[in-house]
Amino acid sequence: MHLIGPDHLSLETLAAILRENRSLALSDEARHRLRHCRTYLENKLRHDHTLHYGINTGFGSLCNIRISDADIEQLQHNLVVSHAAGMGDPVPPEIVRIMLLLKIQSLCYGFSAVREDLVGRLIDFFNADILPVVLEHGSLGASGDLAPLAHLSLPLAGMGEVWYEGRRQRADVVLQLHGWEPLTFQAKEALALLNGTQFSTAYASGACSKAAVSGRPGRPERRHRFRRV
Repeated sequence: MHLIGPDHLSLETLAAILRENRSLALSDEARHRLRHCRTYLENKLRHDHTLHYGINTGFGSLCNIRISDADIEQLQHNLVVSHAAGMGDPVPPEIVRIMLLLKIQSLCYGFSAVREDLVGRLIDFFNADILPVVLEHGSLGASGDLAPLAHLSLPLAGMGEVWYEGRRQRADVVLQLHGWEPLTFQAKEALALLNGTQFSTAYASGACSKAAVSGRPGRPERRHRFRRV
């Protein structure tokens, strides 16, 4: 068991989690940070009627267009669906597993205002080896891994596909097998899920971990290949 908290996740720890197939759980500090930040956001929206980008406004050039309280969840849903437009071959499942771990770690710093339940479902996926089908092409680089992270997020709401028990399956079917209801993305949550570079960082950290193992004294040289992005 590895307790996810606000501490830095080193390459050595990441490699150990994956190599030893450790399950994940939230530390008390992570729970506290998640609840505190979510409460702050909810109070802000309840008592402050100013515009907050991507929360009660549109995106990009629509940043000054207010979204009604009744449409905030639909806005978050649309954000994920509209950006799930990746192309190409599926990303190797071992890379998707690292993506899940890195996204969980990022959210547990407690600055993204997502609900504890959402992070808990990401942990459920990781522990049950339910890996979203992510497609190779679509990252915007410095603007964020928007398309890959949208594909990573779709199954939380029962959309898209996942790798489970060795085959590619519909996410809603796998959720039903586990008795899990699809999540509804609430204010700020889709924005938090899509904002980040966990796709490119997963490739980089995975490659570094394999290179470290290959370069240890006394071990035969091994070559590892990841598909080009």
